[in-house]
Amino acid sequence: MTLPLNHFKRALKEGRQQIGLWNTIAGPVVAEALAGTGFDWLLIDTEHSLTDVPDVLGMLQAVSAYPISPVVRPAANDPVLFKRLLDFGAQTLLVPYVQTAKEAQAAVAAMRYPPRGIRGAGGTIRANRFGTVDDYMNRAEQELCLLVQVETAATLDQIEAIAAVDGVDGLFIGPNDLAATMGYTGNPGHPVVKTAILDAIGRIAATGKAAGILTLDRDFAQECMEKGSTFTAVGVDLVTLLGGVRALARDFGRG
Repeated sequence: MTLPLNHFKRALKEGRQQIGLWNTIAGPVVAEALAGTGFDWLLIDTEHSLTDVPDVLGMLQAVSAYPISPVVRPAANDPVLFKRLLDFGAQTLLVPYVQTAKEAQAAVAAMRYPPRGIRGAGGTIRANRFGTVDDYMNRAEQELCLLVQVETAATLDQIEAIAAVDGVDGLFIGPNDLAATMGYTGNPGHPVVKTAILDAIGRIAATGKAAGILTLDRDFAQECMEKGSTFTAVGVDLVTLLGGVRALARDFGRG
């Protein structure tokens, strides 16, 4: 068996814009339905959703038949969580709350097998197609992609240091947490926050690493892309679902 290619990682290296969608509703049915909608990548979230580590396996299997790249967000920068998700076959992780180069280095180590890292060595796992991928442990790193979240005001000063860490493929701005730490809790659309985000995206792009963002503001998403964001998430499944259902209820005099 051949090692599965990470098309998302290749696209980021080539600077090709990847438009994404957030999947917060647990289970394979919604994940599979979303996988066929035409987005480039789908974020399977285990940090701020009911989705837990065992759920991720079925969700990865459900989307595997579609031309979309799954990205998984673990609940924390934790090597045990990384090990399980990577063994399930996740090739791209988006790691929350990485504030320093040292924390980024810890995330990189958890992605890599010894001697370059600390990832535990499982033999018969989905990631190596149940033992059929030749020399998987020495080759896996080629197709793994690590994205880290910059989501505090203090971390903005650490962007260049984090980007300089070997093994970090991209930096993602977390608007809600960033806004809160800047004193604008619940208001990621405040002009001061937006200015900080655009500046951060430009600085990330200048380092040569990929810059990313999640925003439901379509105009701001365009601004972010113009500034250099190359993995840009523009929707959340639950938000879209509720928006549509509430509009339907209003059309019939309800809600």
